[in-house]
Amino acid sequence: MAQAQPRSKVGELRPSQILFSAGIGAVIDLPNLSTMVMGLDDWELTHAAELGEERLLAVVRRSLSYSVKRLLSPPVPPEAESLSPLLDESQRVGIPVSPFPTWMLCPHCRLLAPLQSGLFDLKTDRFRSDQNRYRHTNCPKGKHPPTVIPARFLVACRHGHLDDFPWRYFVHRGVDCQRGTLRLHEYGVSGSAADIEVKCDGCGANRRMSDAFGELGKKYLPQCRGRHVHLRNFAEGGCDQQMVGISLGASNSWFPITLSVLSIPTTVDRLAQLVEKHWTVLSKAVSLEVLAAFRLIGQLKEFAKYTDAELWVQMEQRRSATVDNAEDEAKDIKTPEWQVFSKADTSLNSADFWLSSVAAPKGYEAYFNKVVLVERLREVRALVGFTRIESPGDFTETGEMPEDYWAPLSRQEPKWVPATEVRGEGLFMQFNELAIAQWESLPQLQAYKKQSVAAHRRWRIMRSLDPDANYPGVRYFLLHSFAHALMRQLAIECGYSAASLRERIYSRSPDEANGPMAGILLYTAAPDSEGTLGGLVSLGAPTTLGRHIGQALEQMRLCASDPLCAEHSPLQSLNSLHWAACHACLFSPETSCERGNKYLDRTLLIPTVKTELESLAFFKPVG
Repeated sequence: MAQAQPRSKVGELRPSQILFSAGIGAVIDLPNLSTMVMGLDDWELTHAAELGEERLLAVVRRSLSYSVKRLLSPPVPPEAESLSPLLDESQRVGIPVSPFPTWMLCPHCRLLAPLQSGLFDLKTDRFRSDQNRYRHTNCPKGKHPPTVIPARFLVACRHGHLDDFPWRYFVHRGVDCQRGTLRLHEYGVSGSAADIEVKCDGCGANRRMSDAFGELGKKYLPQCRGRHVHLRNFAEGGCDQQMVGISLGASNSWFPITLSVLSIPTTVDRLAQLVEKHWTVLSKAVSLEVLAAFRLIGQLKEFAKYTDAELWVQMEQRRSATVDNAEDEAKDIKTPEWQVFSKADTSLNSADFWLSSVAAPKGYEAYFNKVVLVERLREVRALVGFTRIESPGDFTETGEMPEDYWAPLSRQEPKWVPATEVRGEGLFMQFNELAIAQWESLPQLQAYKKQSVAAHRRWRIMRSLDPDANYPGVRYFLLHSFAHALMRQLAIECGYSAASLRERIYSRSPDEANGPMAGILLYTAAPDSEGTLGGLVSLGAPTTLGRHIGQALEQMRLCASDPLCAEHSPLQSLNSLHWAACHACLFSPETSCERGNKYLDRTLLIPTVKTELESLAFFKPVG
């Protein structure tokens, strides 16, 4: 007997994709349609679960809006495989989308028209919703009405606006004849804009699509209308930007702005840890009577050995601590993480956080104090906005992005934001502070510091930013470069792809508040197998890790792009903030790097072919 096949969902996505590739304001493809993910105002929250992470909520409130009260996961339909498709309401659960672009193209007669024209009919299938599509019923060519496809060109601007391509304005050069329909013809097989022509049947006007891009596009396209398709409105006061032509599916059409924190325990008390874990539910109990009701309906199973009075006392302590610490945690999210990892207190271990300390890597004891194996960790991420054309990675800090570039998630002040949680594993490496201090005091490094500060200032001045703000320091250059070098090496053996590994750099000089920090955390960020396969932690043994560090540093000695890579300087270009680094040696995927591949230099790790900077290397050659 053949086994029944599981139902296929329309446009099914993993929760993490809602934050990184198909979030609010992004254009995504369904089997027969191109659609826009709508704003928070249109989301149905019945099947959305609240995620508890007070530290992240404080950061979101400070960065986005103090009206945000909750972090919610994307709505997920309940398991209901026994129900028939006709009766299963879970088929309607999901994230709302709307057809976009609204201009469609008939592949047979090449008719180009908007859905509002009535020339295309919606064909629905009650049994197979993935077959829903628009058809050109009156197409003069072919026996059967063909399925129309979305037009492949759009317009956008740097203020986060997106709109249908102004086809009539473009082909008629600003003066619409108001008579004929439009046709889009392709000549040749290259698919380039120069081989595509739009033509008006009424007046015969025609134009090549190559005129919509580059400098010609700035001349021939109209000013942006300030349209937010995902919000179904236009920006108040319009928009002063020039439209930019882009292709459907272009990588610069949507960049997410996300915030993330690691869930770290704050107490060794078992009851306090349980309260922290279940605070999303417990925070709703405003009295002992409500708490007792929660216990009766089975919400407090993990608190079976504690009385309601004991639990209430701990909850009151949690409430007062949350109010006192929320603002401090929003300002500095890495210091609490550094304190937990550097102390490596195993009494803090819990179901979501488990660590153990091992010796420094063999052969590199002079450079590291300790290595901490983080066998379990939980990262919570939230989507707080998005940009178009300009990537958030073009700025050194998310908070530095101009408000005009930051597209909103809702029409009103948001009461919640979408968030996801990822469970994984990681390696924390604490550098020897004395070794770092001795390296920073090298006389040869002083000129390098001045040049890096000058490059940082010039880069920021070109972007109208405060030139003296957010310079990470040469210590960060070293830690960041080492993290990238080791990530590339570990990805070869740990079982995860390079894009599944992420970094967190803990860097602070001794003269700054909260003391010195010098450490890195490399951890998994892949939700497919919950990131806990153990492949990364298994590489943290002193002998194994020492071997990998040696191999990683040896790989940094010579790059395939040398000598150009080794001699690169950010002073040579206005668009870079890295030194000896490129895609062949140090660059990592965008999802892995916390600074957009900026502030990298392998000459600080190991001597390279650029002999005059050999003395800047932190690690001494072995052998």
